[in-house]
Amino acid sequence: MNAGDALTPRTFAITRADLVAYAEAAGDPNPIHQDEAVARSVGLPGVIAHGMLTLGLVGRAVEEWTGGAEVVELGCKFTQPVVVPAEGAAEVVVAGTVKSVADGLVTLALEVTCEGTKVLGMPKAVVRA
Repeated sequence: MNAGDALTPRTFAITRADLVAYAEAAGDPNPIHQDEAVARSVGLPGVIAHGMLTLGLVGRAVEEWTGGAEVVELGCKFTQPVVVPAEGAAEVVVAGTVKSVADGLVTLALEVTCEGTKVLGMPKAVVRA
């Protein structure tokens, strides 16, 4: 990997069934991730994906791009919800570029979107080359 390299975007589908499975695995039973009425009652546009599930998909993209290199840092700000429809799936697209390569570390500048809207602010990953 070299500074300036564009990374092939990865697309991940999130279904309501994925939200149920993630809630069980993560121990996060918050109903905004499964119940349309509850999500809307608190001002959300519908059932939303867990933020950490979305960030986990970023981790999967980083793993695919780097062949499983050690992740030293992975972070973001959760800025927009990923709304998951009752039927079908929400598609999360993870794209990025190699920002820098120095001292055995590769820094990736990322962009994470759903339906063309950025859903994570300042997503970044650093891996050991």
